[in-house]
Amino acid sequence: MTIRKIQARDNQTLGTVIRQVFKEFGIDRPGTAYYDPELFSLSTLFETPGSAYWVVEIDGELVGGGGIFPTKGLDSTCVELVKFYLLPKARGKGFGKELLLHCCAGAKEMGYQSIYLETMPELTSAVPLYEKTGFRHLSAPSGCSGHFACSIWMQKELV
Repeated sequence: MTIRKIQARDNQTLGTVIRQVFKEFGIDRPGTAYYDPELFSLSTLFETPGSAYWVVEIDGELVGGGGIFPTKGLDSTCVELVKFYLLPKARGKGFGKELLLHCCAGAKEMGYQSIYLETMPELTSAVPLYEKTGFRHLSAPSGCSGHFACSIWMQKELV
């Protein structure tokens, strides 16, 4: 497995991977990242200062990714974990945990003190991963992600 920064050549494949995961879990509905207008141009989105995105490759095949983004409405010391998805072939092997820790380390390196995320109960393997890596549940959303279909909000202090 390789984790590397997103490149423009990844845009179409990554958008397709993310949509495939949404369909797999039946969460391809309004109020989710499935309908984000920049889904097929993520390399451009992640040129935003204070953001970063990494893709995961297995034997040269892009199988997912995850990033951090300074979502509007969050405290300036907090960044959001965004577009964190892996295809089935990359799950259950520790790749998700490695990518998550990579995102947290990147956020800390960029000077953030905490990392926030929004998710859905249908993503049954993601929530336990977040809990095991130190994310705590919040009672309400933070920031203005526009993902109103998400009903689980979590945050982790980067110490």
